[in-house]
Amino acid sequence: MDRFPQLDDEALLRQIQGGNQEAFAALVDRHARRFYSSAYRLLFSKNDAEDIVQQAFLNLWERRQSWDQNKGAKFTTWFYRVIVNLCLDHNRKKKPMPLSKNMEPIDKHDGPDILLDEKQKQAILDLFIKELPERQQLALTLCFYEGISNQEAAEIIGIKVKALQSLIMRAKTTLKERLNHRSDSGSMFRR
Repeated sequence: MDRFPQLDDEALLRQIQGGNQEAFAALVDRHARRFYSSAYRLLFSKNDAEDIVQQAFLNLWERRQSWDQNKGAKFTTWFYRVIVNLCLDHNRKKKPMPLSKNMEPIDKHDGPDILLDEKQKQAILDLFIKELPERQQLALTLCFYEGISNQEAAEIIGIKVKALQSLIMRAKTTLKERLNHRSDSGSMFRR
């Protein structure tokens, strides 16, 4: 429940800069789920996403004077950038995980009982997204999964809108090719 519904994020941040812990708790309550969702889409790990969001909010509290409203960025745009940078740093440090040993290729002609359910399809799509270059992953996550406007997503990533649109197009093209190749080759994954 939002304890300060009458205050926008920037007003809450001014309260936080003054050391108001209740305003901080209200800001966390207001946005934690949104930022967790973004972190999860970039990390594909519940625990890592939770850790990143917790660390980002802890950093915000410890360095609450670092946000400057005069720089013109909305809190959410600025904080998305914080979350994104923490996720990208985390992914650079993390070793890639091999495919699960339980994932065996199978022939699509084995029968209708092996059709993938929606969760399995999403898992395969997530795997393909995870294999995209990080800026393409980021563009897809912000625009499609988080519903952020192209303008704001471009600001978060630090690029122009045309460059963002190019990243999205390349990502969509790559995903389409991989999905078509998977269905053309006849191999799917079994749990």
